[in-house]
Amino acid sequence: MTTTPVWTRPITLEQTNAHAQNTAVSNLGIELTEVGDDYLTGRMPVDHRTVQPYGILHGGSSVLLAETLGSIAANHCVRGDNQRAVGLEINANHLRAVASGWVTGTARPIHIGGSTQVWEIRIVNEEGKPTCISRITMAVITVK
Repeated sequence: MTTTPVWTRPITLEQTNAHAQNTAVSNLGIELTEVGDDYLTGRMPVDHRTVQPYGILHGGSSVLLAETLGSIAANHCVRGDNQRAVGLEINANHLRAVASGWVTGTARPIHIGGSTQVWEIRIVNEEGKPTCISRITMAVITVK
């Protein structure tokens, strides 16, 4: 089964990873790893930057990964050159603890509209088991 690409703006891993330098994204070690016709995937290490004091992945780190993927994806789906997608609401269900290795998140659109977008981000551990399910709602705004 083939899908129609959702992207309205060119999206490359190299350019997007470079754009994230010196931000919370790069400081947590997040890197984009794959772009498909209707998804964006990235990964984040589970290390001293992303764990809580108990030594497991901090829920806030998972949310930052989810928001990063959803926000980047949404901004590559806006229709006008003067439009940006900004976070309006995000939620997350933390399903499984992770103490080391990497987690990988994949953002897929649920709704891409002219004024709002909704994305689901599924985060899994290295065994492919779900660790967090998140949904982000983006407001599409016009910038001058």
